[in-house]
Amino acid sequence: MSAARAALESLLRARKLDVTLTSAAAWREPDQDRLAPTGCAALDTELGGGLRRGQVSEVIGPRSSGRSAMALTIAAAATGRGEVVAFIDTHDRFDPVSAEAAGLDLRRLLWVRDTGNTDRALKAMNLVLQAGGFGVVLFDLADAGGPALRRFPHTTWMRLSRVIDGSLTVALLVGSEHIARSPGGVTIALGAAGACVAGEWTGTSSRSRLLRGIAMRSRVISARSGRVDNTLVG
Repeated sequence: MSAARAALESLLRARKLDVTLTSAAAWREPDQDRLAPTGCAALDTELGGGLRRGQVSEVIGPRSSGRSAMALTIAAAATGRGEVVAFIDTHDRFDPVSAEAAGLDLRRLLWVRDTGNTDRALKAMNLVLQAGGFGVVLFDLADAGGPALRRFPHTTWMRLSRVIDGSLTVALLVGSEHIARSPGGVTIALGAAGACVAGEWTGTSSRSRLLRGIAMRSRVISARSGRVDNTLVG
């Protein structure tokens, strides 16, 4: 059995698909410089300090679940550390004004815009990851339908994982449902069934009340730890 496993691992490495291996080494606690804090203290606590660099993670949830706000928070935290961020905007959804208000330093942002061509956006994502030098690379597929994503070869995400393996880059997919994550990456699921969402208001009357923020219950999912509840405030 061990000989067969060794032969399989050797074949996967030769084909550069060994990112699919989930050996104990994949679960070693990384050094702090291999972690990218998200900018949300409660989430970072559950993640053990932040998202793992050199891994593909994802933020998912239905429309109005806070997925875009969470992605911007992570990007803003990266530029706040002096890192450069890339945003692959598949459906031209990115709003620079809102992003800057959320704390994103636009001087440290590479914005790649498209109008719905997922194949072209994927090529841009690949080129940016291969170029290197980015702290976080966001790939916004929130408005891409299931059929468009299913057209990608099943090895697409493994190859992206391979490109950033060992690097200091976090590749973050943003979508409405699960897309992919590498063995050391996580899924941050927002607004899922049973999630708790509550508004925080200011003002004393119905006419003077203003929405100050939203407290959301999310799930952090990884191949190692399964699901962990975590409260986020935005």
